[in-house]
Amino acid sequence: MTGYGKGSAAVDDTELHVELRSVNHRFLDISSKMPRSLLFLEDQVKSKLRESLSRGRVDVYVTIEGHGLFDKKVDVDWTVADQYFERLKEMKARYNLTGDLSIDMVSRLENVFSIQEIEEDTNELQQAFQSAFAASLDQLVQMRAQEGKRLLEDLQNRIKTIETILAKLEERRPEVVQEYKDRIRARIEEYTQGVIQPDDARILQEVGVLAEKGDVTEEITRLHSHTSQFSKTLSKQEPVGRRLDFIVQEMHREVNTIGSKSNDSEVTKWVVDLKSEIEKIKEQVQNVE
Repeated sequence: MTGYGKGSAAVDDTELHVELRSVNHRFLDISSKMPRSLLFLEDQVKSKLRESLSRGRVDVYVTIEGHGLFDKKVDVDWTVADQYFERLKEMKARYNLTGDLSIDMVSRLENVFSIQEIEEDTNELQQAFQSAFAASLDQLVQMRAQEGKRLLEDLQNRIKTIETILAKLEERRPEVVQEYKDRIRARIEEYTQGVIQPDDARILQEVGVLAEKGDVTEEITRLHSHTSQFSKTLSKQEPVGRRLDFIVQEMHREVNTIGSKSNDSEVTKWVVDLKSEIEKIKEQVQNVE
């Protein structure tokens, strides 16, 4: 489910910003981009997100504006520097080199200088981060909730459409049986050219066989059960996305069976409509928490 949230907090003359962005994903996938000085808070971020969310890809962006939350100092590794100078003097003597070692050359020596960050106030930092993160998470959850309401209405309407089509399928069954009977009688009369009168008992027997092969009562009944379960699951106050995934798969299976059993053009058209609605539901369910 998509959503966005942003929160900010200040520590002295430094501002800390937290942005959260979520998009659809089958599972909960968290990716964070934070300054190195704040990486110790990464586990805390992921833990809080797991408490509030169960699905979606969530990107966490943390930025700092100002002088930073840590002071910096330059350290010199004198041991390494001494070894450089000793080796350089040895090389000068060994190869009769001329010239002096300049400050410019010294500044380019590897592993002599290093920049260290000094923590100022970790507690103050954590409080500022928690404040910014809480604000961004609250916005994200609210936006996802608003989208969820629109999504709920859409899914409920599609379930109603499916139920309407199922009612048409049930009403159509007696007409299909009668059409079987009329079609068989007309074919017999066409082939015999009226010389032999059709045997009603035999026609009914054939109609019974065809009706049995094309009977989709069980599939319709199971579809009613699935739509009912789907609606009940939507009303639960808990993460239901994966359960809805399963129900939609079962609905699709029953509709495929109806399509394979029936050779009635009207039923075939409704099967196409059912598949279309179920496919749209399947896509939308991927957005459900």
